[in-house]
Amino acid sequence: MTNVARRPIFAGRQTTAPNASVTVAPPASRLSLRAPAESVAGLSSVLGLDLPTQPKTSASSGSRHALWLGPDEWLVIDEAGADLAALIKPVAAFHSAVDVSHRNAAFVVSGKGAATAINAGCPQDLSLAAFPVGAASRTILHKVEIVLYRTGEDAFRVECWRSFADYAFTFLTEAARDA
Repeated sequence: MTNVARRPIFAGRQTTAPNASVTVAPPASRLSLRAPAESVAGLSSVLGLDLPTQPKTSASSGSRHALWLGPDEWLVIDEAGADLAALIKPVAAFHSAVDVSHRNAAFVVSGKGAATAINAGCPQDLSLAAFPVGAASRTILHKVEIVLYRTGEDAFRVECWRSFADYAFTFLTEAARDA
């Protein structure tokens, strides 16, 4: 049997401008998770982090991050590539989990102009006071739905569907050059 390795979308592409850079995030596993409040404790236990329950928040443990997207919805990202669906399979508590690892692409926007670059197409207030480190939300980047996660004072992870990745990367590249 031939061993096939999946090549990440835009592998090796990046944009570096004086105030902001856009790079392709390394491959990661992702899980779209929906669950009622009474299931959160059991799911949190097997994931090894407390699923956040407040708007615009996240929780992290090592290379695993859970981003709050709604009262009963999270995007769980594991940068080490763990099989998240298999991990939560034994949980008996009511929940819905879909592996969306290959549906999404991610970009890292960083530098002192990162927020300015993203704000070229995103209406959210990305000041540290309004969108602190660890903040996460589903929003838009021009005409593309994204999940935005602030990983540092001057760093963001932008998640989008692969079908919109070329548009989002090009948009962010142009915005970074103007930041």
